[in-house]
Amino acid sequence: MSFESGRIAKLRAALDEAEALALLRRAIAAASVTGAEKDFAELLAGELKALGAAGVTVKDFAPGRPNVWGALKGQGCGPRLLLAGHTDTVHVRGWAERWTGTERADPFGGAVVDGEIWGRGSGDLKAGICTTLAAARLVRRAGLKLPREILFAFVGDEESGEPGSGVSAGMKAFVKAVRAGEAPRPDIAIYVEPTRLNVYAAQMGFLICDITVSGRSAYFGVPELGLDALKAGHAVLSALWAHSETLERTARHPLVGGPFLLVTEVRAGGYIAVPGECRISLILKLIPGQNLDDARAALEAAVRSAPLEPEIRLAFSYPAGRDHAVGGTPTEIPAETPFVRLLTEAARSVRPDRGAIEGAPYWSEAPFLTTALGAPTVYWAPGDIRNCHTIEERVELREYFDGVVAFAAFLAALADEPAFDA
Repeated sequence: MSFESGRIAKLRAALDEAEALALLRRAIAAASVTGAEKDFAELLAGELKALGAAGVTVKDFAPGRPNVWGALKGQGCGPRLLLAGHTDTVHVRGWAERWTGTERADPFGGAVVDGEIWGRGSGDLKAGICTTLAAARLVRRAGLKLPREILFAFVGDEESGEPGSGVSAGMKAFVKAVRAGEAPRPDIAIYVEPTRLNVYAAQMGFLICDITVSGRSAYFGVPELGLDALKAGHAVLSALWAHSETLERTARHPLVGGPFLLVTEVRAGGYIAVPGECRISLILKLIPGQNLDDARAALEAAVRSAPLEPEIRLAFSYPAGRDHAVGGTPTEIPAETPFVRLLTEAARSVRPDRGAIEGAPYWSEAPFLTTALGAPTVYWAPGDIRNCHTIEERVELREYFDGVVAFAAFLAALADEPAFDA
């Protein structure tokens, strides 16, 4: 594992910052709000072909919504590495109104302001995707070897929020393609969610649940004829918050923290009448080692323990199934895994203040790769998740350029390992 200063200096000298910036600006300009990923996917297919990737495939996972993948052969050693990311972004509602009259008004303009590039998808996660492409190009330009084979897979439908989408349909289709032999199977993977160039080796799991509490409506003047679902909902809420306190006392993870439950919405009421229905939405966080089936059973048991009138009915639905029917599983890759150590060392060699092992404060699609394909996966890329999904989404250019150099150093070092154990 070689990160001598001479090699880093050689990579820095070979980096064409204007070219790397132009790539990221093209990516941001290709609007790809969930459901409309096609233009960006086609742009990425063109970039992969220009890089010399073989087997570049653009294939719909839903009508007009393609995934894209390809493979780049190198001259070096190392395991088969998959670089993955999602092509879709969240919506841009409110962006133009917030920035009217400024250079940031166009959410797809890629404005550079005070050393930062602004735009929807800049951090989540087009800077990460562009880092992988620019780094592969940089390794060659610096006269170094690429690993034996680099796989690229860019999938749609990761983001939630748009009706009828956001259930990892793109990743599910890609996993199916790998299993069918249509796409190569990776040994290890890096998913380029924003991490500020730290390495996220663990991530939370989650389930989202909608609870419907049904009673019986009645005119307000004769409430005795009704069965107040809102009042019953109050008891359910108390049981949920008590369950969250129980979860918080059970365990903690050194990187991800502790589990908890958050009620996110309550809807009830009638027009001058006894509320006949109350709907409660929640998200529950899990930590590595916890099981979604167990979490679901414990949640439903806690709700059913609430003191309710016998005629009150409860129904549970789970609208956000990802790699599991009720949500997304938590994952963890040991920090001492060789490729994880190599990646942290590469980041630190370029940015001594980065490259820390941390836990992801979000859920993304690594479990599909780790569990379904058996490829240990971490998150790593420039960008700060704290400003993503907001009307202030942006990436520091210095972090982006440093990310390109650090990732190029990682690729070159991976190519030097003749018997690298993933």
